[in-house]
Amino acid sequence: MQNKFNTTQDWLAFDRAHLWHPYTSMHEPLPCYPIVGAEGVYLKTAEGKKLIDGMSSWWCALHGYNQDILKNAAYEQIETMPHVMFGGIAHQPAAELAVRLIEILPKGFEHIFLADSGSIAIEVALKMALQYWQSAQMPQKNTLLTVRGGYHGDPFSCMSVSDPENGQHHLFPRAITKHLFAPRPKSRFDGPWDEEDLTPIQQSLERHHNDIAALIIEPVVQGAGGMWFYHPAYLRGLRRLCDDYNVLLIFDEIATGFGRTGEMFAMSHAEIIPDIVCVGKALTGGMMSLAATVTTPKVAMAISQGAVPILMHGPTFMGNPLACAIACASIDLLTGQQDGSLNSSPLYPKGWRYKVQQIERGLQSLHDIADHKGVSDVRILGAIGVIEMEVTVDVGKLQKTLVSKNVWVRPFGKLIYIMPPYIIEPEELQKLCGAIIETIRTHY
Repeated sequence: MQNKFNTTQDWLAFDRAHLWHPYTSMHEPLPCYPIVGAEGVYLKTAEGKKLIDGMSSWWCALHGYNQDILKNAAYEQIETMPHVMFGGIAHQPAAELAVRLIEILPKGFEHIFLADSGSIAIEVALKMALQYWQSAQMPQKNTLLTVRGGYHGDPFSCMSVSDPENGQHHLFPRAITKHLFAPRPKSRFDGPWDEEDLTPIQQSLERHHNDIAALIIEPVVQGAGGMWFYHPAYLRGLRRLCDDYNVLLIFDEIATGFGRTGEMFAMSHAEIIPDIVCVGKALTGGMMSLAATVTTPKVAMAISQGAVPILMHGPTFMGNPLACAIACASIDLLTGQQDGSLNSSPLYPKGWRYKVQQIERGLQSLHDIADHKGVSDVRILGAIGVIEMEVTVDVGKLQKTLVSKNVWVRPFGKLIYIMPPYIIEPEELQKLCGAIIETIRTHY
């Protein structure tokens, strides 16, 4: 590639003037830090600093960066077929990925739609639910039910089932379909279960079940909507109620899948399965964009034998062979399955579960700041640590301080949170948590 810029400052200035970054302004954008490399759990800046990445690049780089096994999978697939359309064409990387997903997902999931991003996986799940009821000759069941505080992506259909107050509903009122919302469960993951949490959902189902196609929710962990960890018994109650009122249940495991909560999938905390589940983010170990919408024979066959017997979706990069090959390597690296046999993973010789438990123990140090002025709550689950502040944080100010302490954290709203790569060592995690604690003490 021929470089168009002579210095780092040249391309940073161009970036600031022309490139839109997530959730920021082109008029006065938040500062961006020039990253020129990544290795292990570290991001390398143009100035030569090494930042411990506490974000896993928004949940996805669970193995850290620059892993040879993933790169080799990419090299091999590039040599043969980096991309081919999935319409009318089959290829082995997609089949290999599908068999791995069926193996690691709870029993009952058999049919897989390979999407090109998490948001599209949600879009497909919603379409599946609506087409299911059309095929059942109940087209009036076209409303969705969810809880407040959720987040399912930024396309309009995904926004329509994300939190109506802290989301984007107020910006696009005429473009967002109106759906039904209930209060989020109050029972904490690590606290007592209150059956009353289910009452608002049950009341909505009693009133509207003839119109409701599906209930969609992030299991156990609400991600970008507030990083709230709720009791698994709530999911068991949802499964029962959806069965009682003839409504489909959709789980958004895009952020929680592949071990992040301490189970391979968060639904396993409740020992139930939904009718449809979406996975993404960590699916390729952060190497490429890929997601999947997975469902049961009940849903897949009902759609496929209906009046319109085809699922009405087909992205250009659906089932991309390169992404599928990398995803296979990432799952094998996580589970320890090398060359078709179960062995210890080179990254996780004691297993991924041991590493997540080790991280969970290390994150307990965040409780040291729990009583500090301005801190509202500290929550920890698996490889996720959350500090909720009393007021909205100044992202630019806090991030500048954190970078000066050689760590990378991206706060949002009232939350300062981390979900580091699984390969992080205890001393690196200690530095990460320590930098956050020191920064809060400095600024609050």
